[in-house]
Amino acid sequence: MTPSIDPSGDPAGAEPVVSPYAVDRRRFVGYVLGGATLVAAADLVLVDPPPAGAEIPTPPQVPELYDLNDMLTDAARPTANLITVTINEDGTASFELPRMEVGQGITTSTAMLIAEELDLPVDRVRVTLAPARPELLFNQLTGGSNTTISTYTPIRVAAAVARKALLDAAAIVLGDTVGGLVAKGGVITAPSGASVTYGELAVKAGAGGTRAVEVELKSERDFAVIGQPTNRVDALAAVTGTKDFTTDLDVPGALPTMVCRAPTLNGTPVSVRNQAAVEAMPGVTHVAQVSTGIAVRARTYGQCIDAVRALDVVWKDGPVAGESDATILKKLRAAQLPMPKLPDTPLAQTVSGDFTFYFRSNSAMDTNSAIADVRPDGATIWSGLKSPIVAQQQIALKLGMSPDKVKVNVVTAGGSFGRRLFFDAALEAAEISQKMAAPVRLMWHRADDARVGRGHPMGTCRVQATVLGDNVLAFNQSLTCVETDFRHGLGEIITAAAADLPAGVGNLGFAQTIFALTQEVPYDFGAVVQTLVETDDRFNTGSMRNIYSPDVRVASELIVDRLAAKMRMDPYQFRRKFQRNERLLAVLDTVAQAGEWGKPMPAGTAQGIAIHKEYKGVSACLVEIDTRPATTGRQIRNAVTGPRVTRVTFAIDVGLAINPRGLEAQMQGGINDGIALALTSSLHLRDGHFLEGSWDNYFYTRQWNTPPDVRVIVMPSEETVPGGAGEAGVAASFAAVACAYARATGTMPTSFPINHAQLSFEPKPFVPPVPQSPTDGLELTS
Repeated sequence: MTPSIDPSGDPAGAEPVVSPYAVDRRRFVGYVLGGATLVAAADLVLVDPPPAGAEIPTPPQVPELYDLNDMLTDAARPTANLITVTINEDGTASFELPRMEVGQGITTSTAMLIAEELDLPVDRVRVTLAPARPELLFNQLTGGSNTTISTYTPIRVAAAVARKALLDAAAIVLGDTVGGLVAKGGVITAPSGASVTYGELAVKAGAGGTRAVEVELKSERDFAVIGQPTNRVDALAAVTGTKDFTTDLDVPGALPTMVCRAPTLNGTPVSVRNQAAVEAMPGVTHVAQVSTGIAVRARTYGQCIDAVRALDVVWKDGPVAGESDATILKKLRAAQLPMPKLPDTPLAQTVSGDFTFYFRSNSAMDTNSAIADVRPDGATIWSGLKSPIVAQQQIALKLGMSPDKVKVNVVTAGGSFGRRLFFDAALEAAEISQKMAAPVRLMWHRADDARVGRGHPMGTCRVQATVLGDNVLAFNQSLTCVETDFRHGLGEIITAAAADLPAGVGNLGFAQTIFALTQEVPYDFGAVVQTLVETDDRFNTGSMRNIYSPDVRVASELIVDRLAAKMRMDPYQFRRKFQRNERLLAVLDTVAQAGEWGKPMPAGTAQGIAIHKEYKGVSACLVEIDTRPATTGRQIRNAVTGPRVTRVTFAIDVGLAINPRGLEAQMQGGINDGIALALTSSLHLRDGHFLEGSWDNYFYTRQWNTPPDVRVIVMPSEETVPGGAGEAGVAASFAAVACAYARATGTMPTSFPINHAQLSFEPKPFVPPVPQSPTDGLELTS
């Protein structure tokens, strides 16, 4: 039933939705800051959030009352008034975004928010990335799909304050009242036809010192920019190669630098047998031993590779020397919690599953890189960083400097998948630059990325459900995994230090908190219990995209299909019956209809369907998979083929979608992530090192495995605020592919990715640690 709408735009009889930042629904307090031109900020410190309340009759789970995004938004709230919108004398607006752009499109959505409140074209808004700003405290962490949620209101308020100041100044210049003026396209016009531009007003509007003002944000019904499909502001630069990433920056004297690394994970250098000979090689300027290996600085990256390959190093083995997938899996099983004892009755039946998820790489297209110029009196760093404040603080500790002597600049990066929450390359580059007393342009080799970079930990997930008749009485799920490293804390030194308390206690506390604030079983399954056990801190891990949700969701949805079979119900109809959220029901019905659920399909092919709820949003995915021999046996050079997903229908309700076009693109990326996690992408641990040494070896979803038919449906939503979207495409996609594979083959998969047991490449050597650059590229093009 569609609610009736009263003239204010609210559902009749409904309580108005109040932002946690608001004085009331749309009125806010902000500041005009005195300066050379107009600078405006929001004041959102003293407003208490409304009490949370359950919206469904069944007992709520933790994320339904207070989730990870609530925590991150609350952490950002005290310093929300420290982000400002500036009006420049050329009539543009500029904003330093205290988050990191890694391809998710937040610079575009931020520009749209500012353009909306300022009545300014999007292409007149300049969004750059803020350097590390310690005064922001917990408000400069990019993660948890929280950027738009936490910055949506502060950015709009700051822009609205700027607009009001411009109108006030224009009223004086034009000799009219503010109420008679019209602001549009960067020009303010009086009823007489006289006009003045924002640029002409920039200095006048900023005069008069700092003052508090009250503003009213636009009503949703008046939006002209927000909600409109918009091309990315950086799209042209990206496709023409003019967009700058870290190694593109022109920093005087910063020469290419690479690191020779140990043959076992996290091994350390003891000595170099041939340092003088390597220093004499063409182009080489420096060779230095650092904590992570032997660093080489040269005129070109090719000369760095030659020097790294020539080094003869004595190594101390790393902490996982001799370990393999099998030994780690054995330890994980030994750490598993016992499952609860089942009711002793012949009427209750048990449906259970035990699933294994292997290590996966966070490796993005843009490898780890950083530029560092460390001098005796200070240091400057450039890198792609999602937690620049703690990076600045930890680099200062490493260099023996005070944090104010270290400037950390945030640079756009080509992908992250959680890896750039850590600052491994920036810290390493700073150490190298200090040791060499020269600026360095550090780039990790692709082999470094795969073999020592951040990855998703291996884990097992067990599910046990109790069924009585047509009801599920209990649903118990336990995830046991190598620990996920949260030692970046909430992005600054205090919580980072807390996360690094001895014996893993601190990191365990972070892990349990994040697990509890993100994991939810979106079904009425009686008594629901989800637990996390983390063990083994010897690996380089991080919050790979969607953190715990993909593995948890896959295990859950496969068991949901088995429960449906136990009750002799269609998987889609079973989900309809037991789901516990109207928005979930809407996305589920949408994909079932648009994806033609239940249509006849040839033997060896099947559909799979799954749902997910997280980040204030809901999603559903329906896929079609082909597991017939003609498909699984196809031969492609250096490829993992196997089953192929041929069609995907994905629906998402993310609340208010700032840029539907950007949201659709994010979901397409998440779909490819889900397919890779289900079918092809993993790391193989053997004798203390990962075998993968390049993207030739790491089988993310390639073109030949990408579905030819992908449809993303952005649902209309009655929500008036945005939810998180960055990671929302992964879990439901992964689960739907797993369910489709089970239906197509008649066998429920229990190990992911399903091809992990098949080593589809010849491992590259570990000594030297990087392979020779290929020379046959042109021969292999067609």
